[in-house]
Amino acid sequence: QVQLVESGGGLVQAGGSLRLSCAASGTIFRINLMGWYRQAPGKQRELVAHIYRIGTTTYTDSVKGRFTISRDNAKNTVYLQMNSLKPEDTAVYYCAAGAGVVPQHWGQGTQVTVSS
Repeated sequence: QVQLVESGGGLVQAGGSLRLSCAASGTIFRINLMGWYRQAPGKQRELVAHIYRIGTTTYTDSVKGRFTISRDNAKNTVYLQMNSLKPEDTAVYYCAAGAGVVPQHWGQGTQVTVSS
């Protein structure tokens, strides 16, 4: 079993920054991909960014140039640095992890609210 614990959400003004963290524990040896998804009210959950163990990253177009995903394999932790936040970034952000592109494990979610 894998547990993912997120931290770092909150309320910020447009143009501000937040950093999300997600620590994995448990049976983690099969985890290759870690990432962040988000779900805004009335919308489907969408991929924000993910990162492979070797460091390869993918971002959704709307966050490119503003968000940076990183990973500390020694700490089994993934980070999402979010800069130049916009009101449309408001959502519940979920940490996800798995062996491949389809997440097998999810965190509980952390709220990010960007005020205009």
